[in-house]
Amino acid sequence: MSDPTENGLLAATAAAFRDHGLTAAITALIGGFLALIAAITRRAFTNEALLQRLDRELTAERARLDAQRAEDRKADAARLDRIETDIRTVRDLLFSAFQRGQGPPD
Repeated sequence: MSDPTENGLLAATAAAFRDHGLTAAITALIGGFLALIAAITRRAFTNEALLQRLDRELTAERARLDAQRAEDRKADAARLDRIETDIRTVRDLLFSAFQRGQGPPD
């Protein structure tokens, strides 16, 4: 299947050649090629702009995730500190209870 732009270009060139001669046909052919090159260039720049935008978004998302991970690590460290403090407190309470403990039953 051929590109409709290509068929239109060839048809326009043939019609220009038929109606106005060789000079008009060459002019139509050059104009068509310029239009095709402009479309290709526009698409290339559009794709490049899209890639740059995606790269910026990816960079921003990575920075957001890194910040979130840092916050999560801080929260985990604080939670572990609280757990360790609770364990030490229970251990100290149990140790003092055994130290104060009553002698063996008579």
